[in-house]
Amino acid sequence: MLRRKVSRLLAGAAVGALVALPLAPAVVTAAPAALPTVQAPALAAAEEAAADQVLTFTGDNSVTAYASAPATATAGPATIVFENSAATGNNIGMSHTLTFDTSTPGYNHDVTLDILANPFDANGGRYEAEVNLTPGKYRYFCAIPGHGTMAGELVVTDAPADDTTAPTVTADVAGQQDADGAYIGTATVALTAEDAESGVASVEYSVNGGAYQAYTEPFVLDQPGMYMVETRATDNAGNVSTPEMLHIEVVAADGEDTTAPLVNAEVTGELDSSGAYIASATVTIAAEDAGSGVASIEYALDGGEYAPYTEPVVVDTAGEHTVTYRATDVAGNVSAEGSATFTVVAQAEDTTAPTVTAEITGSQDFDGYYLGSATVTLLAEDTGSGVASVEYALDGGAFKPYTAPITIDTIGEHTVTFRATDNAGNVSEVGSADLVVVEAGPAPDRTPPIASAEVRGEQDHEGAYIGTATVSISARDSGSGVALIEYALGDEAFREFTAQIVITEPGAHALRYRATDNAGNVTRTGTLRFSVAWTETDACPVSDERPTVIIGGVDSKVANVDTGNGCTIADLVDETWPWVSNSAFVAHVTEVTTPLVEDGVITKKEQSQVLRAAKRSGIGG
Repeated sequence: MLRRKVSRLLAGAAVGALVALPLAPAVVTAAPAALPTVQAPALAAAEEAAADQVLTFTGDNSVTAYASAPATATAGPATIVFENSAATGNNIGMSHTLTFDTSTPGYNHDVTLDILANPFDANGGRYEAEVNLTPGKYRYFCAIPGHGTMAGELVVTDAPADDTTAPTVTADVAGQQDADGAYIGTATVALTAEDAESGVASVEYSVNGGAYQAYTEPFVLDQPGMYMVETRATDNAGNVSTPEMLHIEVVAADGEDTTAPLVNAEVTGELDSSGAYIASATVTIAAEDAGSGVASIEYALDGGEYAPYTEPVVVDTAGEHTVTYRATDVAGNVSAEGSATFTVVAQAEDTTAPTVTAEITGSQDFDGYYLGSATVTLLAEDTGSGVASVEYALDGGAFKPYTAPITIDTIGEHTVTFRATDNAGNVSEVGSADLVVVEAGPAPDRTPPIASAEVRGEQDHEGAYIGTATVSISARDSGSGVALIEYALGDEAFREFTAQIVITEPGAHALRYRATDNAGNVTRTGTLRFSVAWTETDACPVSDERPTVIIGGVDSKVANVDTGNGCTIADLVDETWPWVSNSAFVAHVTEVTTPLVEDGVITKKEQSQVLRAAKRSGIGG
């Protein structure tokens, strides 16, 4: 079904190839003959200071090449300007990207740039990026599917350090002139620039005091009137030429209009994830004619007959559609036929009810009761048709519209029930929130105590406590007062702290501690870490300290030295033990002296002397 209606246009919606988004309803206009215009590729204005390196790329309706792009640049900082807008010749809402290649061999890969621009996005299709270029070649391209031939190379060279000479610009105007030197019908302006040192970076021009535009190809002046064309060029060292002024007069060519109008179409509507229009699409067509003016615009839907276009066309039948269009001027010139192809899908039926939740806020006591009053805030969401209304009821009363948070200040128990309805008529399940409001007394204590712990004792040079560490824990609370202090040593369970904790076990220790006040507030658990050092002990406090090892009165002639733990060799021999036989005793002496030989306390020879003395002693026999 085809319907026509005036619609609100949605600027900034996504577009596809050859499908434009409108900024305003279609208007048939004709430029007044008295107002001169410029026919040339509309390019992005160079807005940076002349001393900066600004590289401007532009896009238009083409899917095969950029409207303009720099070929050379100088190594170092640069401002990349990418503009894809109506001003640069894109009048159908075509999206383009400026993407720098970071993978193809043979090119520089040190600049990552991927700018998506559309005439109807939030920036109007114009973006800037700061980059740092290095000598070599960069490859750039458009990443939009079907635009693969939009690509080029940017050659970057080192600029001569001593280039202080600006480039020169020469203008050449071509066209048929009358006896007074005025150009009849049209004047074509071609600019050339030269720079013998660092090379030309860009050429720009301005018409009748307008903003400077990047020059890429000859431009045409075809409206009668006086023109002031100002030109300038910038080299790769940043030198800018002095602007040159060119005065051009264009007169009418006997009033004959042989140029057809320009016509374009834009499609708007809500898009799904695949780019199809949901429920309907609106096609807006506009035409311009700088000569005799637009006489009419026509359109045809899906190959049907052409019909007059008077207002935006709404297509709400599911399926793929093509709208073709053309315009005719007063002189009878007919434009080339344009087309816009798009898909419309049916809107899915919403059968899912909204969700609604409640949040209760207010000052609470230790039992969770609200002091003096409570505020209930309802939030409803619906991802389908959207929320139409939210309702609530208090303490079993009738439902009423919810428009603002509900304040309940009546002492007692309360129940708030609530529900929501979406625009498709689906109603949520009834939810509820229970609360209790009590008299507001003194402000409850909600601040936990402050707890601290310290360890005392004699420390060695490494900070470990020698033999004993004594831990004390304290806490204070300015509100309800401290009720309990607890601690846990290592992985043990918490226990009440009542007196100093004395720790003698050698090794590293972690003692956790916390405090609770009389309002039930608990501190964050603190951890005290410390170490207790091992202490040397005398294994033989009553030692045989005779100068040599004497066993049962037999002197082995071996020095009776300390074996390292406070025991002498004679202590280890232990001749006083009730041994069952001499051989058992000798075996014992062998057992205790062998490690002494291994540790270098005595020699093998000295061990033999001790064993001979043990045998001769007769102990155990």
